[in-house]
Amino acid sequence: MAVGRLAVLGCVLLCTALFVSASVLDVVFEWKEVDFAYPSGAARQEAIRNRMFVPGNNVPVGLEVWNNKLFVTVPRWKTGVPASLAYVYLNETGNKSPRLIPYPNWDSHNIFLDIIPRFGQDNRNVTRIVSPFRMRADACDRLWVLDTGKADILGNEEQIGPNQLLVYNLNNDELVLRYEIPSHFMKNGSFLANIAVDVKASSCSNAFAYLADLGTSSMVVYSMLENKAWRVTHPYFQVDPNAINYRVAGISFQWEDGLFGLALSSEQEDGFRMLYFHPFSSFNEYSVSTKVLRNESLWKDAQPLGESRDEFKLLGSRGSDTQSCASFLDEKTGILFYAQVTRNAVGCWNSRHTYNPATQGEVAVDNVTMVFPNDIKVDAQRNLWVLTDRMPLFTHNVMNYSDFNFRVLTAPVDKAVAHTVCARETSNAGCSYTPLGFALVLLISCICQKFLL
Repeated sequence: MAVGRLAVLGCVLLCTALFVSASVLDVVFEWKEVDFAYPSGAARQEAIRNRMFVPGNNVPVGLEVWNNKLFVTVPRWKTGVPASLAYVYLNETGNKSPRLIPYPNWDSHNIFLDIIPRFGQDNRNVTRIVSPFRMRADACDRLWVLDTGKADILGNEEQIGPNQLLVYNLNNDELVLRYEIPSHFMKNGSFLANIAVDVKASSCSNAFAYLADLGTSSMVVYSMLENKAWRVTHPYFQVDPNAINYRVAGISFQWEDGLFGLALSSEQEDGFRMLYFHPFSSFNEYSVSTKVLRNESLWKDAQPLGESRDEFKLLGSRGSDTQSCASFLDEKTGILFYAQVTRNAVGCWNSRHTYNPATQGEVAVDNVTMVFPNDIKVDAQRNLWVLTDRMPLFTHNVMNYSDFNFRVLTAPVDKAVAHTVCARETSNAGCSYTPLGFALVLLISCICQKFLL
């Protein structure tokens, strides 16, 4: 009888822990299909009739939060995307499926009128947002938008605009900088999918942007002060051939995506930051000081020179089936958050710990609300934000638009990690679920059913 009571108690505690993990993130917004705030109902119907707006072809991918606005990117995967950068108000209550408001305005997304003919010299002074995937709001109240210039990516892909960096003043929505990525940096297969911005509020002009090219497993570094860029390569940016197999929501596929995850630490004693990074198709995490990345002279031959190669560190492995796209670091705690696309989960790691499967925490997991977490951020108030979008269902044309497909979830950082190993000062206190640990949880759950039924 005593054993049975202990088993019941253990089951209750285990179920409570699992419940906390699943419910720690609150759903703020959710959409079955994305819709836009057209000037009028007639304008919306006209756009649908002309197939300038095809609701089922619009999928949010990236997110950012600034003050009372939540920004999302809606890349032009297919035709019928009227605006590829938009926002909603966070203080809008009572509507969990608000219409997206194009940013900074509708005209900035009118690519068909102003960009065609493609790359025409007369159009070089016309700034249009074509197809960004990620963006970043910085400490100087600016929004950095990384635009791939691609349209109809899953159909008849076309490079209708240049790869470009667009920087907006968030206080007045004015464009303050436009920089075209030099064409010789763009190799066959290049795809600029992520951005990290390195700047201090006391020195806004001395900003650096690190751009991840997942298609060629390389990086472009941009200096705002010098208004120039250089290309960085390293073997750690490369795809791991053992990590190209994915399975999400019952769909198996292969992706060979290189450098993707980029997360900056707080400023260190030498005045530089640590950049934590990983390829999408990989189980490992790496790091390098931004001191190395900022030094253009090291990269003139497109290969690291001398001892700089050794500045890149392999931190360790998360374990099998832990492919991750986006990541972000909370500067106060040094906790790195990352999206786990094959597990429908958000993981964490405390940078004070060694890096191995046992030191990885699981913030939240849900096979309904968190299918394919595609982007992750921590805002200025230290709230964790996650965007999930069921991307593999969209790319394989099996999206069910009668169901909620796109969600934005959030929780304060401290609450999000409170039940994980990431909240502990040392890695030898407590535990976190590894793949074996998860299997044990399932085994214990079965035992629990026997005692509780």
